[in-house]
Amino acid sequence: MLPSSWIEHRRPDDREPVGWIRPEGDEWVAVSLLGRDLTGPVDWLAAEEALEATGLSWLADVWTLEQDGGEPLRVRLVEVTPDRVVVQTDDFGAIDVRVVRYELPWPAPDALRPRRAGDPDGWVPVGG
Repeated sequence: MLPSSWIEHRRPDDREPVGWIRPEGDEWVAVSLLGRDLTGPVDWLAAEEALEATGLSWLADVWTLEQDGGEPLRVRLVEVTPDRVVVQTDDFGAIDVRVVRYELPWPAPDALRPRRAGDPDGWVPVGG
């Protein structure tokens, strides 16, 4: 659940929400839409700048979902709200690929992370 002390921050140009700014003593912390800290305690302007610099493009990135005892999954974000985070296995742009959706709590758990070099890609070529 979104803490009431967090202040939504929207991009100035199109008013799209890009995260929140939460109080930390006399300073502020920029928080991503996934509910993760983007900065440590900084002044208000630095928190705004961090959110605007991060933007929304990361929402379209490929992510990795670590599974308990299983191989990490290549996933895409489907929905990110203060109620939940929904990811699905990557379909690689194909309309006939079976995908599996996973509903995660918000803030997103550490098991959901940006992809790293060496992560399995999940792609199995047709016929091979």
